[in-house]
Amino acid sequence: MPVPDDLTLEEIFDRHIQILALTRRPSTIMGYRVTARRFLSFLRGQYPGLHQLSELSRDPHLLAWFRSLADEQPPLSAKTRSTRILLLRCMLDAFGQEGHSMAQQLIRPEDFPRVPIYLPRALSASDDRRLQEELRRRDDTMASALLLLRLTGMRIGECIDLSCDSLAEIEPGIWTLHVPLGKLHTDRLIPADEEIRQCVTRLLNWRDGDTLQAHPSSTGLLLPRSSRVWLYDKLRRQLAEMAQRAGCSEPVTPHRLRHTFASEMVRLRVSLPVLMKLLGHNSIRMTMCYVQVTDIDVHQEFHAARRNAITPHSVPALALPAIPEAGVPGILKALHAGRHLLELYRRQLKDNQTRRTVHLLDRRVMKVAAQVEHLGKAEK
Repeated sequence: MPVPDDLTLEEIFDRHIQILALTRRPSTIMGYRVTARRFLSFLRGQYPGLHQLSELSRDPHLLAWFRSLADEQPPLSAKTRSTRILLLRCMLDAFGQEGHSMAQQLIRPEDFPRVPIYLPRALSASDDRRLQEELRRRDDTMASALLLLRLTGMRIGECIDLSCDSLAEIEPGIWTLHVPLGKLHTDRLIPADEEIRQCVTRLLNWRDGDTLQAHPSSTGLLLPRSSRVWLYDKLRRQLAEMAQRAGCSEPVTPHRLRHTFASEMVRLRVSLPVLMKLLGHNSIRMTMCYVQVTDIDVHQEFHAARRNAITPHSVPALALPAIPEAGVPGILKALHAGRHLLELYRRQLKDNQTRRTVHLLDRRVMKVAAQVEHLGKAEK
């Protein structure tokens, strides 16, 4: 499809964003629009003679825009700057693929600011205990909803959108909570123990007597509301008040309950793949960001290892992973386990060059796994 030559920069950006709007979320499209508007406003102010994409260059246009992001007042966070650069790069790459005449590599990897990596925000064991005691002591809708958040690790938006029939018995004695479509466009089933079922039952009972249930936005939902934003804000405020009343040492937000749930599951020896499913993540890497290893955990693991230590100077035998069969399924399992170990090893490394080397090894193993999977399909 030929590209019109008489389009202005504004028309080119607006045309592309309209196409993106067919498949992207409104919040994502808003990010694209804000980035495009501010970038074009910068160009009009600093380089009024620039009218065509072919005239756009890395130096001075893009480099000057990067500096303007860094100098903006009030200062932008590294994450915000990185997001704007990423969105602009996506649009520029798309323009090149559409056939527009323009320079290559206008935005490079080194242009992205380093985003600070913070520790997981799980509550301390004492704060978590105090908060749960306060939530169980309070016998109302908000406390039960917040306790349900803590027991399941759901996102607050997922909890708000729970339906009245979300709790179901899939087999005799086996109950699950159906978590609706959330941040990653996926739904999932979370195992529901007795306390989770009690929370849902209490919410159903209270819902029948809540005057907000008649509101159209509450039809079929477990938590009555006048609006989604209203309920979101109310849950956050109630959690902050209950945490303060419980004597927690730090402010508590709904998302910190999710981090606390993840760290607790790891201490209870839940595997990372299972935890990934419980949290609704698409990758183990995201799940690892939620797991907190405290100083107490380090001491416990260390002393447990010392107690199990064998005689000095002896070399322990390397235990091979159990492979169910010497066929394609067994080989794939072994390769996936190897990739998981490589990722865990990479996270322990400090040297960036060594980390990149391990990453390249992981890519090779991934290609080998794809070839083995292709062999399995050929056999069938």
